[in-house]
Amino acid sequence: MILYAEVTCIIYDAQSLKDKRSVIKRIIHRIQNDYNVAISEIDYQDLWQKTMFGIVSIANEKVKVERVVDQCLNLIDTFPEIERTTTEKQWL
Repeated sequence: MILYAEVTCIIYDAQSLKDKRSVIKRIIHRIQNDYNVAISEIDYQDLWQKTMFGIVSIANEKVKVERVVDQCLNLIDTFPEIERTTTEKQWL
């Protein structure tokens, strides 16, 4: 089973692309270290207060994949400097 999630977020405290990159880098690094998923910034690279992540997880059971992606989303929510606005999940 393959689950793909697109996560749009707002970074309120970012005053430059450098500020944005530091937040995104911490989030991506933490998720990659804690969970076995692929994650990348996939849109809004030139906007300094908005970003979109793509997260992909693969496992042999649907429940496992959903649990891992939900844990990633919960981890994103723990960062106070970023707010998750929309999340779209798609089974592939």
